[in-house]
Amino acid sequence: MDKLYSWPWVEEQSATTSALWHECDTGPAPEAPLFTARQQHQRERAYDEALYAVEAELKRASKNLGGSSSRRFPPFRWIFPAPRPDFGTSNHEQNLATQSRVTDAFAQFAAQGLDLSADAIDLLTRDFLPTGTQLARWARSFDPSLSMADIIQASRNAWTACGLQPLFGMPQRLTPSILGYSLLYPYSDNLLDREDLSSAAKLHFSARFRQRLYGKELPIDDPRELALQTMIHLIESEYPRVDFPHVYDCLLAIHQAQENSLCQLRNRDLSEAEILAISCAKGGTSVLADAILTRGWLTAPEIHFAFEWGVLLQLGDDLQDLAEDQQRGSMTLFTLAAKRGIPLDDLTRQLLRFSDRVAARLEQLPHGTPTFRSLLRMAWRSLILCAIAYSHQHFSREFLAEAESISSFRFSFLRNRRDRLAGRQGLYKSLFDAFLAVPATGHGDLPTPESFSPVFSTEMPSLVP
Repeated sequence: MDKLYSWPWVEEQSATTSALWHECDTGPAPEAPLFTARQQHQRERAYDEALYAVEAELKRASKNLGGSSSRRFPPFRWIFPAPRPDFGTSNHEQNLATQSRVTDAFAQFAAQGLDLSADAIDLLTRDFLPTGTQLARWARSFDPSLSMADIIQASRNAWTACGLQPLFGMPQRLTPSILGYSLLYPYSDNLLDREDLSSAAKLHFSARFRQRLYGKELPIDDPRELALQTMIHLIESEYPRVDFPHVYDCLLAIHQAQENSLCQLRNRDLSEAEILAISCAKGGTSVLADAILTRGWLTAPEIHFAFEWGVLLQLGDDLQDLAEDQQRGSMTLFTLAAKRGIPLDDLTRQLLRFSDRVAARLEQLPHGTPTFRSLLRMAWRSLILCAIAYSHQHFSREFLAEAESISSFRFSFLRNRRDRLAGRQGLYKSLFDAFLAVPATGHGDLPTPESFSPVFSTEMPSLVP
């Protein structure tokens, strides 16, 4: 069978998406609800009330169970920023009660601060939050050395994949293949982004990883490779290679895109067109892999939506990670404009228009409730607006006023709450640990993580320092 998602296909799809991006260069501002200062103040008050309610729960839990205060684990990154703690697990009923009260506090905030309907709140608390909790429990049991940031990164990918399931007419659940693909990121993607590793070491690791994605069994002498092999086995357990070859075409495509993106760190002469092509390939293939793992095959409308959604998320992340990318010298559309001293007004307007075009593609899919679609669109816009607030120094005053008028919160409020949360000693990791503290009754469709635990007790040298 021919490879459907070959690299020439990825380049063609990236070119098509780049053309769509350029079509969004000009035009009217996307339609969005406007918020008065009074309405923003009401939402900010709801935010703080929910924040204080969660703080009270953490203090109560720490006092009753002897845990320490800590970081946090948001169901969507744009709702609250993010820090960390440790939580006792000795009292099952206390933990259940804490979970319930924290969930209630979040639901109250979502209703009052974000104007979400009961259906939308139910989606967040019944589907997305349990998905992250299930993944975190599994990952913690599988590899206790995974950091909170690693688990949050994996959860974000799982939320994207599980967010595609209702759009494709499927129940929302964490599957072995989605779990495996999501946990590939901490073990592979983050290594390729490390600045303390040589290009030769990265390419050596990447070449071996590629061979495993092709299905070749290699002698393993590195704990990281053992972990990667486990994740690929999880995918293979659900999608045998003989029956689902296109699944592995997609995984090889994102692997190639990740490898190509290394030049963003070492090449200071990339043109805007080259950067856009890299971003399209990297973002598009990432969510394309999420999409095909929902059931092993895709329709044409699903392919186009998944690829464009991936590009939107990639560009949104690039805007949100502007300061970090500048510090490590990564070339993105936004760092390039900032380096040239160009305000990011027009580029971000273009991103908002592009978001609207992706939303139009969303409407072509036959499944997914109006509430679910609306929640996705709000998440996309909120991600961009938060990024504007955090990087306000790169925008004109006129643009900031324009963008702030469509934000549920004033930008100064968003910056202040982010700084306050980051300044406390891991305030909300307790929230994360409170949910993990309740033992799971089972792992659903997932294999038990304990069956893989010997991987991490094996003494062996590491191929990559």
